[in-house]
Amino acid sequence: MKTLVFSAYCLAILAPVTSMAAPGDTAKQAFKKMKTLVGKWEGTMGEGKDSMPATVEYKLTGSNSALVETLGGGSPFEMVSVYHMDLTKLVMTHYCGAGNQPTMKFIPGKNANVLFFDFVSGSNMKPSDMHMHRVTFTFDGPDHVLAVWQSYSGGKPGEKAKFDFHRVKKS
Repeated sequence: MKTLVFSAYCLAILAPVTSMAAPGDTAKQAFKKMKTLVGKWEGTMGEGKDSMPATVEYKLTGSNSALVETLGGGSPFEMVSVYHMDLTKLVMTHYCGAGNQPTMKFIPGKNANVLFFDFVSGSNMKPSDMHMHRVTFTFDGPDHVLAVWQSYSGGKPGEKAKFDFHRVKKS
């Protein structure tokens, strides 16, 4: 009887632990979600009367180990971000028009359709310099994504850049 009670107690205690995702599983799932962006997208940057047309293209490279995002390809404002796994973490480096390269790390959340990246470090900059500090991707179906980029300057949040993109369908 004691063995049965002890076994049931152990199962009750261990069940939540065994059902939790292993370290890195959430990041791997987030990277898999990011890879669904492969292709060309069109939309807007900004909101209301201040909005302007914007484009972004996603492609895989490095045996599908890195996702390259090219925002405003071919324009004077072209910027590139590269997303990849670093062991159990999903990270990205943003090659910004400001001439710096902030690196951000995926932060798991409660909603698998909302992916949040936050600043870890940067090159060609001091932490107080203006830089992109975080980005949130909200997936609204397979053909619609909203990206909100948050800048920082002087250690404080600055402007947000909101991009609303729809996948370009092949004709």
